[in-house]
Amino acid sequence: MSITRGRRRRTIFEAKESLTAEEVDHGLRLVIRDGLSTQAMVTLTGGIFLVAFALQLGASNTVIGLLAAIPPLAELLQIPSIYIIDRIKNRRLVVVMASFAARLCWIPIILIPFFLSPGQGIIALIASITLYASFSAVSHCGWNSWMRDLIPQDRLGEFFSRRLTFSTGIALVISLVAGFFIDSWEITFPDLAAYGYSILFLLGLIAGLIGITFLARTPEPRMALEDGKDGLLAAIKKPFADLNFKNLIIFLGSWNFAVNLAAPFFTVYMLQRIGLDISIVVALSVLSQVMNIIFYRSWGRVSDRYSNKSVLAVSGPLFMLAIFAWMFVTLPNVYILTYPLLVLIHILMGISLAGVSLASGNISLKMAPQGQATSYLAASTFANSVAAGVAPILGGLFVDFFAERELIWTLIWKDPVQELVFVTLDIQQWEFFFLFAFILGLYSLHRLAVVQEEGEAKEQEVVDELIAGVRRDMRNFSPAGGLRDFVKFPFSSAGNRREKKKR
Repeated sequence: MSITRGRRRRTIFEAKESLTAEEVDHGLRLVIRDGLSTQAMVTLTGGIFLVAFALQLGASNTVIGLLAAIPPLAELLQIPSIYIIDRIKNRRLVVVMASFAARLCWIPIILIPFFLSPGQGIIALIASITLYASFSAVSHCGWNSWMRDLIPQDRLGEFFSRRLTFSTGIALVISLVAGFFIDSWEITFPDLAAYGYSILFLLGLIAGLIGITFLARTPEPRMALEDGKDGLLAAIKKPFADLNFKNLIIFLGSWNFAVNLAAPFFTVYMLQRIGLDISIVVALSVLSQVMNIIFYRSWGRVSDRYSNKSVLAVSGPLFMLAIFAWMFVTLPNVYILTYPLLVLIHILMGISLAGVSLASGNISLKMAPQGQATSYLAASTFANSVAAGVAPILGGLFVDFFAERELIWTLIWKDPVQELVFVTLDIQQWEFFFLFAFILGLYSLHRLAVVQEEGEAKEQEVVDELIAGVRRDMRNFSPAGGLRDFVKFPFSSAGNRREKKKR
């Protein structure tokens, strides 16, 4: 009996030598559905809500920085994960089991308000997030390699832009509802505020477990065997010996350091420094996500027509401009331009992050050689993880140092009657991080220039193509036919399958 069950289990997760076009299309639909479920979980358990929950428990800035650093640092486990995947040679099995174990780690976090004091809760939160991120890293290593072989290379940009579009749409609706729920919960039960977050985390866990069922049914092409038997160390060294891929690693590492020096503290800045309600913070996040949805498809078309580097060359500077604008949100307190600036910043971040998130992931997938994707992508993740993990820790540790320092730039006008003083720049505490992140971001964009990718185009060509694509997409939002076209995938696939059955 046990032998039969074991054979069935191997059959369920067995990789195929090659996939038919129909199996690939079916697999891509399942990847989309998993993306929707996973995004629902990430929205409810991460970002604004995780930070707000930690603040409810009394977390310090150092703890906030640590929570932001744990996931990228845990991605370093992708390196030993290469050995696991190469030994098992079944990426779907590894991904499903690791994802299941990771998502179960949210159960202790859900129970924190019920059984632990705030101090104990912070320790449990850090420990649980560490375990969650560690298992997730093993899953990500296998998933990246799996997707590299499953998705046709000429459809990478279009597919991931579509996946990100639908995922962002789900995140938009869920985050709005969750934000208003938390504000209403805190008004109704002011002494039980933390319990509201437990409800959100439980719903996120359920969504994550549903996503695993889609992963388990997604077909996997058999892994290509690498030439030679040089071992794990040699496999890891290969990407760094590839000059062009090494330049890509340097760019991605410096970019992630710049972004994560400031980005993890945007929520803290708005909640504590400006004093916004969480529903307003969520609404600004939703505005950014709406811009994501509008621009994902256009960025995807640009990346397929030209290159991922061309997308990064335009979206990267735009994102750095958004970070630079954070320095002027307060001068030094809330003033007449604070709220318009916050709106403008989130619009710019939404537009630019749509391109950055799409192209930065795809460029590694595209430049990784066939049959060596696991080691190449793990090397890229290694550099990204170190940079993204160290940056928020440094930010959290030095926040008190910058709290006691201030840089003021004023313009003074004097005449015989009066003296006028205009404060043009007032940098203190968080603004120092925004300034440093902006400078480091400019350096990373300089490093991007030496990366070579087939199909590169001039920035003006990319901008022209992007604007033309957005105009087409915006026209599709107004008529009913356009709206149907926007949502036709993957929901229309169910209708297609019914028609096939009738035949």
